[in-house]
Amino acid sequence: YSDYPDSYSSWNMISSLGSYLSLVAMMIFILMILEAFVSKRVSMFNMSMPSSIEWQHPMPPADHSYDDTPLLANY
Repeated sequence: YSDYPDSYSSWNMISSLGSYLSLVAMMIFILMILEAFVSKRVSMFNMSMPSSIEWQHPMPPADHSYDDTPLLANY
């Protein structure tokens, strides 16, 4: 354990405050994650829209299967 001079006490205080701030932020984040799992709310948005371009092509696409970049057209 090293002993620092008293002139570094202000930097030690700033570092300690930053550490406490990080701890509080991490605790809030964990509480938000736990609340999200416990509440089981329904998602407002459907993130996997079947009309988007990645669902229009076979997965995974064959190697060298496209001459040009595929375009999504309005049907």
